[in-house]
Amino acid sequence: MATSKEMTQGAALPLIFRFTMPLLLGNLLQQTYSLVDAAIVGKFLGIDALAAVGASSSVIFLILGFCNGCCCGFGIPVAQKFGARDYRLMRRYVTVSLQLAVIMSILIAVVTSIYCAGILRLMRTPEAIFQDAYLYLLVTFIGIPCTFFYNLLSSVIRALGDSKTPFGFLFFSTVLNIVLDLFCILVLHWGVLGAAVATVFSQGVSALLCYGYMYRHFDMLRSDPSDRKFDWKLARTLLNIGVPMGLQFSITAIGSIMLQSANNALGTACVAAFTSGARIKMFFICPFESLGIAMSTYTGQNYGAAKPKRIWEGIRASSLLMIVYAILTFVILMAGSRWLALMFVEASETEILRNTELFLHVSAYFFPMLGLLCIFRYTIQGAGYTNLAMLSGVSEMIARALVSLYAVPVFGYLAVCFGDLAAWIAADLFLIPAFIYVYHRLKKIVGEV
Repeated sequence: MATSKEMTQGAALPLIFRFTMPLLLGNLLQQTYSLVDAAIVGKFLGIDALAAVGASSSVIFLILGFCNGCCCGFGIPVAQKFGARDYRLMRRYVTVSLQLAVIMSILIAVVTSIYCAGILRLMRTPEAIFQDAYLYLLVTFIGIPCTFFYNLLSSVIRALGDSKTPFGFLFFSTVLNIVLDLFCILVLHWGVLGAAVATVFSQGVSALLCYGYMYRHFDMLRSDPSDRKFDWKLARTLLNIGVPMGLQFSITAIGSIMLQSANNALGTACVAAFTSGARIKMFFICPFESLGIAMSTYTGQNYGAAKPKRIWEGIRASSLLMIVYAILTFVILMAGSRWLALMFVEASETEILRNTELFLHVSAYFFPMLGLLCIFRYTIQGAGYTNLAMLSGVSEMIARALVSLYAVPVFGYLAVCFGDLAAWIAADLFLIPAFIYVYHRLKKIVGEV
C-alpha cells in the first residue's frame, strides 16, 4: 500500500531533499526524453525537422504550461487539507478537480487545434518547416486531455507527500515514449508526426495507470457517493488557485513566444541552435524546478498546519541546495557545452554549434537567479497566493518582450541568448518582496510576531 508523508515536522533540509529527489529524477527523465527526441529528429530527419520541432516549442509551453499550472494549483488545496488532516474535504477537492479537468482539457484541445495553423503564421514560422511544425503542434494539442490528467493525478499524489510514485509512472512513460519514438520515426517513417504521436500515447497510458493506482492504494481517497458530487464552491476555490497558476505559465510563455518569433526571423540555423540549446538548458534546470515543486507541497502542508516559521526554514534549506547545484552546473556547461550540442547536429554544422555554446554559456552565469525564482514562486503558490505568482509571470513577459522588440533587431542572436536571463531577474525583483509580504501575512494569521 502506498504511504502519504507529512512534512509538518522534522528538519526542513532532509525532508525537502528526500521529497525533491524523486521529482528531480522524474524531471530528468522528461528532459532525457526531450533530448533523445530532438536528437533522433535532428540526426535521422535533418536540421529542418529539428527546427520544426523547436519552432512550436514556445506555443506548446503556452498551452501545456497553462494546463500544468492548473494541475499544480488544484493540488494545493489537497495539500493544505492533508496538512490540516481534514481528509473528507480533501477527497472532495480531488473529485471536483477531476471533474473540472474533463471539461477544461477537452475545451482547450478543441480550441487550440482549430487555431493551430494561425498561431504558427503569427510566429513567422519559416515556410520550409511550416508543415512539420503544424503536424507536431496539432497532435500535441489533440492529446491535451492525456497531458492534463497525467499532471493532475501526479499533483494530487505529490500533495499527499508521495513523490516516488509519480516518478515510477514517469519512468514507464519515458521508456515507452522513446521506444514509440524510434518505432514511429524509423519503422513507420512518420517523421516529426511520429514524435508527437509517441509522446501523446505514452502520456495517455501513464494517466490511466496513475488513476488506477491512486484509488487502489490510497485508502484516504476512497469516497462515498456524497463525496463525488460536484460542488461549485469547491470548484471556485480550485479555479481561483489553479487558473492564476496556469495563467502565470501562459503569460510567461507569451514572452517566450515573442522571443522565439524574433529568433525565427533570423533563419533556420538560429532556430536549430536555439532548439538544441533550449533542450540542453531545460535538462540542467530540472533541479530548480523540482526544488520549487517540493517547496509548493512543503508550504501547502505547513500552511494547513499553521506553521509559517517552518516555511522560512524551507526557504533557507532549498536555497542552500540550489546554490550548490548552480555551481556544479556552471562548471559542467562552461566545459562541455559544445560536446553536448553534438548530440543534435553534425560537427560540420559549425554555426549551429557555436550559437548553441553561446546560449548555454550565457545561461549558466544566471542560473542562481532562476533558482531563486522557482523557490519563491512555488512557495508563494503553496501558500495560496497564486495571483502574486501570476504577476511575477507578467514581469517575465515584459522583460522578454522588450528584448524581442528592441534588442534582437539590433544585436541578433546574442540578444536572444539574454532574453531568458532578463526575464529571471525581472521576476526575482518582484518575487522577493512578494514573499516577504506573504510571510508576514501568514505570521499574523496564526498570531505570531
